[in-house]
Amino acid sequence: MTTAHLSLLLIAPTGSGGPGASAFIIQIGLFIAIFYFLLIRPQRRQAEQHKQLLASLQRGDQVVTSSGIVGEVVHIKDDQVTIRSGEAKFVILRSGISSITNRTAVEAKPA
Repeated sequence: MTTAHLSLLLIAPTGSGGPGASAFIIQIGLFIAIFYFLLIRPQRRQAEQHKQLLASLQRGDQVVTSSGIVGEVVHIKDDQVTIRSGEAKFVILRSGISSITNRTAVEAKPA
């Protein structure tokens, strides 16, 4: 074989892409579905729970900030929360609160 024949063999299509192409598309679809159910969906659920936690924030709640400061909510104003930790008071963003550890105020019971 000459180099001309070899180059034609390398460039020539091997088929119409039948079963190989459809299997590849199915694999990509499965990969996207697994990625969605293992990463995207749980992250959205966690973000929604954090949003509900921040909406239920009230005075007297014991909170932990994302930086690890533990304090009691003294004042809530729109997007800012004033907390007291020890003898110091801090003004932080509401989104900086990672969890509520102890509710001192009695929650309203559902009717």
